[in-house]
Amino acid sequence: MEQVALHYWWWILALVLIAVEVILPGYFMLWIGIAAGVTGLVVLVLPGLSALAQAVSFAVLAFLSCAAYWYWLRPRLMHDEPGSAQLNRRGEQKIGQRYVLAEPIVNGRGKAKVGDSLWLVRGPDLPVGSMVEVVGVDGTTLLVRAID
Repeated sequence: MEQVALHYWWWILALVLIAVEVILPGYFMLWIGIAAGVTGLVVLVLPGLSALAQAVSFAVLAFLSCAAYWYWLRPRLMHDEPGSAQLNRRGEQKIGQRYVLAEPIVNGRGKAKVGDSLWLVRGPDLPVGSMVEVVGVDGTTLLVRAID
């Protein structure tokens, strides 16, 4: 029976580790699997490499790939997109925006046209058609001030 080339075993290990990563997500197994795949390439290029040299190569590559992820790639993936802190808080996204009153503000309460809907607003008494700026949010009510 023919012996399977040693670099194939490294690639099989890489596939197994990456499959474990799919089942148990994190980051660790993926990068160690990548190190195993690269070790397989090293063994393909240098077929006479001893088992000890292969193990050391794998250990160094695993450490370097995990470190590269942790210190270089992870911070770039974790950055916040503009507005992501307010993603599910629609009212807070309206702060600083200007709208026209669709209903007058009487006794401190009225409605403003926001896109294709009406939002409750609270602020100084103003007539219909007045321009207002959102200065805050109280639940689902926009706090507004008059714009001259």
